[in-house]
Amino acid sequence: MKCPFCGFAQDRVVDSRESKEAESIRRRRECLKCGKRFTTYERIDEIPYMVVKKDGRRERFERQKILNGLLRACEKRPISAARLEAIVDACESFLMDSPERERTTIELGELIMDHLKTLDTVAYIRFASVYLDFKDELEFKAALEALLAHHGKGKKS
Repeated sequence: MKCPFCGFAQDRVVDSRESKEAESIRRRRECLKCGKRFTTYERIDEIPYMVVKKDGRRERFERQKILNGLLRACEKRPISAARLEAIVDACESFLMDSPERERTTIELGELIMDHLKTLDTVAYIRFASVYLDFKDELEFKAALEALLAHHGKGKKS
């Protein structure tokens, strides 16, 4: 923290208090060079994590929306809630690792599909059919054949 009077970068905290609403901390500081006192306020960084939709809109990241989609895809499948939470945690971690505090729905959808592909093929196809927005049965069939080819290679090795 630079002193607003002399620009010196070292000071000591004389007094600290929370604001009435506990949203910030007020600190009285004393410059170690000129001895003048000044006040600073510290607040939590509240920039939300954002998701960039396919049409370019930006929305706040909501864990519950991802979990709801996974629950629909995994309905009546033998997948524990802990596994679904782990996928949502992976999405959140992926987003938090972004230096821009945002990721595209394409990146998040691919991450989810990668997890589901190894977890349960039926859930993967259900999720992919909504996420990839198949236009007709040929697109659906191509995705299914690609999945079967992938699984066929995994069983041979």
